[in-house]
Amino acid sequence: ASSGEPEFAKRAQNHKFEGFTQEEEGSWQGPFVFIQAADTQYGMINDWEGRGDGNEWEEEVALTKKAIHAANRMEPRPKFFVVCGDLVHAWPGGKYRSEQERDLKATFTELRSDIPLVCVCGNHDVGNSPTQESILKYRDSWGDDYFSFWVGGVKFLVINSSYFPSNYSDPSTVGELKKEHDDWLDAQLEEAKSSACQHLVIFQHIPWFLTSVEEDNEYFNIDRDVRKTMLAKFKEAGVRTIFCGHYHRNAGAFYGDMEHVITSAVGCQLGKDKSGLRVVKVTEDTVAHQYYDMDSIPQKVEL
Repeated sequence: ASSGEPEFAKRAQNHKFEGFTQEEEGSWQGPFVFIQAADTQYGMINDWEGRGDGNEWEEEVALTKKAIHAANRMEPRPKFFVVCGDLVHAWPGGKYRSEQERDLKATFTELRSDIPLVCVCGNHDVGNSPTQESILKYRDSWGDDYFSFWVGGVKFLVINSSYFPSNYSDPSTVGELKKEHDDWLDAQLEEAKSSACQHLVIFQHIPWFLTSVEEDNEYFNIDRDVRKTMLAKFKEAGVRTIFCGHYHRNAGAFYGDMEHVITSAVGCQLGKDKSGLRVVKVTEDTVAHQYYDMDSIPQKVEL
């Protein structure tokens, strides 16, 4: 970082996450808590409300700081803080992009150093139809766009949902990168079947579906044929929970006994929810979670 800019550590490298390897975190060590958030999306409120073109993001900064300060105070200490995509609102190469990224990184330097920030890429982060350039720029700025990590015997997979087709996304433009991602994901799912992980959890940005696996394709979900194929793979591999964002509202449903959780935004709301985050409690048998608006986040979480 240049002088005056806080240092941002890219911890997702080589499809792993520094400090959260299987060697260090591969065995169950008792219940724990983590924070799942989505869509900090610096600049969207200003743009959505027609007050500008995304040229101001003070409101998102204030909301993100509320989330961070709540995480910093929480007992027990959250093991990590994951943001499930749309870190900023400006498109790759777009106006305000570098300023929004700079300010988001600066905001997250206020997160306790013993609560790692885990970044998931969203469609605004790499573009609706990603390009090789947009993905490489994301990696340069934030770290890998897909990786696995372990915490306390639980295996987590961060995937790039922009590699899957939707109503507006054509990932064929990044065929080779998509193939690398899909091959990696298949190998990770295969490995999980025999790894004796306590739970298997996925983080991504775009939801597979909103209410039903049979629903039609629309802006907020992934192509139905691909959706059915992938959900069957996840179920076979023993995935317990999938956490997403993108919808700017809370939603969720089950696919068999696999839970699909959609978390509303830290930033701009498109429904009746308030800006907030999800507190996730991991026990030996369950992955339980509750969404809290910024003014209701508990300081003490009972495990």
